[in-house]
Amino acid sequence: MTPRAAGYAIALDVGGTFTDVALVHEASGRLWVTKTPTTPDDPSTGFIAGVDKALKLARVAPEALRHVLHGTTTATNAILENKGAPSGLLTTAGFRDVLEIGRHDIPRRANMFAWVKPLRPVPPERVFEIGGRVTVEGVEIEPLDEAGVRAAARRLRQAGVDSIAVVFLHSYANPAHERRARTLLLDEHPGCAVSLSSEVLPVFREFERSMGTVLNAYVQPLIGRYVGRLAERLRQRGVSAPLSIMKSNGGVSGADVVRTQAIHTALSGPAAGVIGARRIGESAGFDDLISVDVGGTSADVCLIRGGEAEVTVEGRIGSWPLHVPMIDIHTIGAGGGSIARVTEDGTLTVGPESAGAQPGPVCYAAGGEEPTVTDAHLVLGRIPSHLLGGEIALDVDRARRSIEERVARPLGLRLEAAAQGILDIVNNNMVGALRLVSVERGYDPRDFALVPFGGAGPLHGADLAALLAMPTIVVPRHPGVLSTFGLLGTEARNDYARTSLQKPPDYDRAAIAAVYAELERQANGWLADEGVSHARRRLLRLADLRYRHQGFEITVPWPGRDLAIDGLIARFHAAHERLYTYALPDAPVEIVTLRLAASGQVRRFSPPERGKALGRRRRVTRPVYFAGHGWIPCPCLDRDTLGLGSVVRGPAIVEQPDSTTVVLAGQRARADGFGTLVVTERATR
Repeated sequence: MTPRAAGYAIALDVGGTFTDVALVHEASGRLWVTKTPTTPDDPSTGFIAGVDKALKLARVAPEALRHVLHGTTTATNAILENKGAPSGLLTTAGFRDVLEIGRHDIPRRANMFAWVKPLRPVPPERVFEIGGRVTVEGVEIEPLDEAGVRAAARRLRQAGVDSIAVVFLHSYANPAHERRARTLLLDEHPGCAVSLSSEVLPVFREFERSMGTVLNAYVQPLIGRYVGRLAERLRQRGVSAPLSIMKSNGGVSGADVVRTQAIHTALSGPAAGVIGARRIGESAGFDDLISVDVGGTSADVCLIRGGEAEVTVEGRIGSWPLHVPMIDIHTIGAGGGSIARVTEDGTLTVGPESAGAQPGPVCYAAGGEEPTVTDAHLVLGRIPSHLLGGEIALDVDRARRSIEERVARPLGLRLEAAAQGILDIVNNNMVGALRLVSVERGYDPRDFALVPFGGAGPLHGADLAALLAMPTIVVPRHPGVLSTFGLLGTEARNDYARTSLQKPPDYDRAAIAAVYAELERQANGWLADEGVSHARRRLLRLADLRYRHQGFEITVPWPGRDLAIDGLIARFHAAHERLYTYALPDAPVEIVTLRLAASGQVRRFSPPERGKALGRRRRVTRPVYFAGHGWIPCPCLDRDTLGLGSVVRGPAIVEQPDSTTVVLAGQRARADGFGTLVVTERATR
């Protein structure tokens, strides 16, 4: 077995169907990738199985691991499925109904007559009004009602509620009341988990701040137990390496921090995929990308411009606003497990419901009966009869019968047309998501390269690019586990914010400088705890600005130490014009919230380069169905045999254990030095 001094890092991303695993030797860059089935009842079981499998594959001892990195959907699933922990809320007197009132609006795409307001994570009977008040400037005008806090703690304890959110008015300006309330809660209810808005989301707007803090309380016990199980199981296997978790903002943080700031993992897995796509694009020479991560259940889409993915503070999880920093990712229910159904009026729909990991597609022969996107690919010859290098056998006859009986016959179609219809619908669903992050935000998708990844991404990449006239497709060497590459190559990152309203013309530079100084003090303390040296730290100041009387803000960078107001406002005008096609240079501008993005490099992972000759090319031919062409004898190539400079001309299928890439007629795919396939039209040779 390999001695500890060797130094390995392992990354695991738990998806809806598979858990992706990558193990890398940090000194040489040698890489091992694999997958294990996700275990929905207890994701930690699939996680540990992935660790064991990778270590066995590489013949590495557990003690040799120096880093364990993880992308998780535990928080996301708990929120979407309404399976969080019973929680309570302490709020300022007069604000008991802030969650119920919300923004008093109906979702844009909802039927206003049929829409039903979703149940809040904390029901009204577990919301307690507490006396005490501070002003927007942070001045106490009414002392905290300590007896009220104690009474609420006792009632929640008696009700068996062990997670409590505390959201007091203007606590971002003065957190003293919230901090005192935590002390009193723990005194009356020892062991309960307490989430303070001044720590989770110290910004203004009561509904969004309350919802963010409540959601943190809702998932904190689940994340705490899950991370605790992982740490204990790793310890039992002799792994002493620290466990780091990917956060929604694209950075990683230690497990102890995540246990108390659990809501920051809401987009953990998808964020890792975006970081991986950015790194692959960088290595292939592309800075402007649109990534699409197609797994078993969902498709996650993100626009990367100039090598950077935008971080938003106006995200959503399910029905709820979540204004913590997160990579701007749009998710739809479209994946390999998406179920195809014919409705009563004869309409074919695909998704958002998925067969998931259990029972899975019909062709898995594990109990699934409804046809899925994966079944359609198999019936049309686009994927081989075995997945994961032969570990999972696929039953093509079951898939054929299912599509024939449930789709083709009800619609009066031939089997091939029905299967192709399933793919056409799911492709157009994904095109809608691609247009949302590009066209609807003022970007032309033809100016970007498409990076399809995930187990099913490269199967759809060529069709998606064709539908949007995108000239270039960049298929990673290991598309099915690209999220793990993002984990291996990401930085430690944390974001800090505080509302400090500044109105023109009397901007208080001293107050602004004091807020930034406090944020930087917190950031440097956190970076030190994460083991980031001073030389590797990066602190970026940002600010949220708006025109007077506007109800929304735009975040713009505020570089430099001199806090030049004129330059900041000029950047705001430019950003407003780019987003909304106009600016108001003579209108007064307010500075609303000050932000700080703190990051630091703790490891650097680069995709290993590949040599020119990788063995004899295996050339197998099988019939593959293509829309408009019918069945074509199509070469099926082993991706492992494609070395530097190898060229594949479509139509062709490129197979590998973690994914399959479709190259259409008229396309040309060339392997670069990292094994990435860059797919273009033949005319661009």
